[in-house]
Amino acid sequence: MKPQSMHQLERSAVDVSEVSDTEILAEYVKRFTIKAGESIRSAKDAASHFRAFFSDASKKEKFVVIFLNGQHQVLTTEVLFAGSLTTSAVYPREVITRVIELGSAAIVIAHNHPSGLTTPSSSDRAVTKKLQTALEAIDVEMLDHIIIGGSEHYSFADNRLL
Repeated sequence: MKPQSMHQLERSAVDVSEVSDTEILAEYVKRFTIKAGESIRSAKDAASHFRAFFSDASKKEKFVVIFLNGQHQVLTTEVLFAGSLTTSAVYPREVITRVIELGSAAIVIAHNHPSGLTTPSSSDRAVTKKLQTALEAIDVEMLDHIIIGGSEHYSFADNRLL
């Protein structure tokens, strides 16, 4: 096999400045998240999985859902809502619609706090309860609600709030 010349290497190298943020995020998610068909075994696993979806969200809150099948294996993970620096509107109707479309039996939800603090606010608790009630009405289980703040996370399930 003939070694490549420096010129050939330069031509084949990708100029990172030409790669869009969307492409970089998609590659990061592909490499560092739990794949469809695999199981999430703990809040720590879920937090690590979610972190990839928040990597570009240092200035905006996002609301992300892992949709699971009856064996609690990942069907897909989606960012459902994005907001401002301090809030993200969450519409239970939209979550329920997506749960039904995907045939999901359970979900894990998460949102980020750009401030880095992971303590749940009163509105975090209220939306969790509202979603949990709506999901129970259609026999879908909410396994956890995780708040991501920097390298830390807060699990509603681990703190017995679910």
